Amino acid sequence: MAYGLLKGKRGIISGALDTNSIAWKVAEKAHEEGASFVLTNAPIAMRMGEINKLAEKTMSKIIPADATSTDDLTILFTEAQEILGGKIDFVLHSIGMSINIRKKIPYTESNYEYFMKGIDVSAMSFHKMLAVAKKLDAINEWGSVVALTYMAAQRVFPFYTDMADIKAMLESIARNFGYHYGMEKKVRINTVSQSPTKTTAGSGIKGFGDFFDYADAISPLGNASAQDCANYCITLFSDLTRMVTMQNLFHDGGYSNTGVSNAIMQKFGIGE
Repeated sequence: MAYGLLKGKRGIISGALDTNSIAWKVAEKAHEEGASFVLTNAPIAMRMGEINKLAEKTMSKIIPADATSTDDLTILFTEAQEILGGKIDFVLHSIGMSINIRKKIPYTESNYEYFMKGIDVSAMSFHKMLAVAKKLDAINEWGSVVALTYMAAQRVFPFYTDMADIKAMLESIARNFGYHYGMEKKVRINTVSQSPTKTTAGSGIKGFGDFFDYADAISPLGNASAQDCANYCITLFSDLTRMVTMQNLFHDGGYSNTGVSNAIMQKFGIGE
């Protein structure tokens, strides 16, 4: 069911790779709710993905951009305003990559060159995106920017290795930039801490399948799906959440506030 929450709004959605991507679901839902937007991703990701199908389905244009390049981001925000016919109302940052995870390098043995690349792609890109938008005055007052994160920024998940530190940096950028952008332009900036989700990126993490089942058993409502996350992001893009900013918002079925569940205790023969 559509509610017209984004009718007349213009946006930029990054990171849609395939139908499993949260960004893909966000784009579909934003289109359903009346928004117009451009899609963006790194050129290499676009070659690997199916973004052209999404663009056709949502009647959107694609602007390739390397999110680590301020020049590319300047082109992105400039051309997006030209294509959409005005300033931007919402932005989704759904960008994350860890070479250390991809190469299965333990956290305590992190390759620092890979680590720095992960920081640049997954966190610093968020700062660069916001800085470019602010410099160009590209986002309307009361606009909304959302970045996707994970609870490993606050708690230890050994398999998440350097991405845990990187996500902590991402969340800090949202708070600090949220203060300055809010004071000057009333732009709100938040992060959404999502359940483990069966995306292409998430499924590449060692032991992901077992942890997905564990989190599902702990969470009173179960794991939030990619579609659930998209629905939540849409509310954050809408005018219904105008006073929400600088927050890390948990969207995880209650996992973040649950110590243990009966399902897990029963698995170990406790409380029977």
